[in-house]
Amino acid sequence: MKIIVLNCGSSSIKYQLFDMPSADVAAKGLVDKIGLKGASIKHTRNDGTVLKLEGEILDHQAGIEHVLAILTHKEYGSIADLAEIGAVGHRVVHAGEKYNGSVAISPEVIQALEECIDLAPLHNPPNLEGIYAITNLLPQVPQVGVFDTAFHQTMPEYAFLYGIPYSLYEKYKVRRYGFHGSSHRFVSKRAAEILGKDIKDLKIISCHLGNGASIAAIDGGKSVDTSMGMTPVEGLVMGTRCGDIDAGAVLYIADKEETSIPFTNTLLNKHSGILGLSGVSSDMRDVEKAAEEGNQRAKTALDIYHYHIRKYVGSYAAAMGGVDVVIFTGGVGENGWETREACLKGFEFMGLHLSKERNTKVRGKETILSTDDSKVIAMVVPTNEELVIAQDTFEIVTK
Repeated sequence: MKIIVLNCGSSSIKYQLFDMPSADVAAKGLVDKIGLKGASIKHTRNDGTVLKLEGEILDHQAGIEHVLAILTHKEYGSIADLAEIGAVGHRVVHAGEKYNGSVAISPEVIQALEECIDLAPLHNPPNLEGIYAITNLLPQVPQVGVFDTAFHQTMPEYAFLYGIPYSLYEKYKVRRYGFHGSSHRFVSKRAAEILGKDIKDLKIISCHLGNGASIAAIDGGKSVDTSMGMTPVEGLVMGTRCGDIDAGAVLYIADKEETSIPFTNTLLNKHSGILGLSGVSSDMRDVEKAAEEGNQRAKTALDIYHYHIRKYVGSYAAAMGGVDVVIFTGGVGENGWETREACLKGFEFMGLHLSKERNTKVRGKETILSTDDSKVIAMVVPTNEELVIAQDTFEIVTK
């Protein structure tokens, strides 16, 4: 069965065409700058053939129309006819408390996701645009929603509730939801497979480190806590997000700067984190280079970044009553040996010993980083959220 996986952002569409159940990727691509000047499409087929197009792309439906045309193109395509498409899987960021797993898209599901727009105003609208577009263009093709928040719905109340009046949770569902759920689910399951152990017997701390970053405590295969909160701004210091901050400090800044709620939101999400601290970039490679050249702000930004990760790893080990495995994934986690080394510094007391030789050689490959005598295993497991979406979609539509 051919399954298209769509990840629709505010001005982009990432897509992959899977052949299931083999999970072979027939083609993948990116539609970029939708509705903006300089819109483009980069399409790559599994044999290495690349197609690049530039031109006006007004909205997500127009972008998906282009994608479907390329997929069936005689020279660049991977299928002869759109009838070969058996299903479409969508990445959806926020499902609130509605769903604790992936679901077939129906009018009721669409309505539920529309009701969650207030919880994810930057993410859910473009995710829904992808669903609307497929409904219009391929009305007979089943669709499945795979939610970033679903994996964390197993968190207990004491982990997801905030210390605010309970009535605000009842009225507005203000609580911790967590994100990167598909990634944490995939890498924790894969880690257990690599180690030849039952995930139900493992206490895992999964570190998804990219421009957006989160850590999850996974006990017996279930998420019991995670660093991101009601929105993705809580938790670790990230590329442009501030992470944990005193709510009183936010109010103080807004008062002193006389800023609106939208401006303050942009400040915390787009101009803070590593970028705001270093004044250099949100890209770790640029900040590491600046620190090596003597930029003190860049060095301090890296120290803060690493410290917050260590603090979360330590707190989750305590929360679970121990830890068996620490996983690094995401762009930075998979490729940045310096980051991994700094983040695991000081954990010898709980039996985690990093092999410097193993760590410095790893970029984007499944590898055990710890020494053979380490009681706690540290490892790199590259994430594959698109595969999770394809697998869930296949399972649901073939039931």
